[in-house]
Amino acid sequence: MDFQIIIESIPRLLDGTLVTLQITALSILLGFCLAIPLALMRVSKNRLISVPTYGFIFYFRGTPLLVQIFLIYYGSGQFQEFLSQVSLWNFFKEAYFCAVLALTLNTAAYSAEIFRGGIEGVPYGEIEAAKACGMSGALLYRRIVLPKAIRIAWPAYTNEIVFLLQASSLVSIITLMDITGVARVISARSFAFYELFLFVALIYLILVYGLLFICKRIEKRLTGYLNFQH
Repeated sequence: MDFQIIIESIPRLLDGTLVTLQITALSILLGFCLAIPLALMRVSKNRLISVPTYGFIFYFRGTPLLVQIFLIYYGSGQFQEFLSQVSLWNFFKEAYFCAVLALTLNTAAYSAEIFRGGIEGVPYGEIEAAKACGMSGALLYRRIVLPKAIRIAWPAYTNEIVFLLQASSLVSIITLMDITGVARVISARSFAFYELFLFVALIYLILVYGLLFICKRIEKRLTGYLNFQH
């Protein structure tokens, strides 16, 4: 094994790691902000709200992420004139924006279903008790339903976060220099595919288990009351 090529490539791979972390963090944040409203719309009894939401989730969960990235990055060129008229082309022509958009929409669809399950898993007795205390509508969801739903859904949502981090490696297909993109360029020139991608796998392992550690800490904060000893 050629360790020299790994040592020489570390600075560039660390730059790629930073890009991966940026894209993942942005997608998680934006996806979460989008998933909560989508989950609420998904459980709505108004079919004019729930059916289009289901269609959005159905599409993004039912098609490969790679196809979604291609459609957003390459497909947006078909609408360049329209996008220019609405001042959006400067965004869509950038691979970084398209990558974040694709990952955000994808994780929002999966996360919405996870949170929908959490909302539907809130014990009905707790909702009835809140209503008896005079809570209803937005107040009921803000104080009772959503906090409980997030606690219920958090373990499954943690898996989605990890999946998103791993799936971010696909953005190298549209020329972004994330970890995988940097490794592909260097290995294509040096032919050290085994060494470089083995090191990339090690970086992802560190990132994934670091992320799991953070999520576990958050889960303990969310469910800390369960460990309270009387």
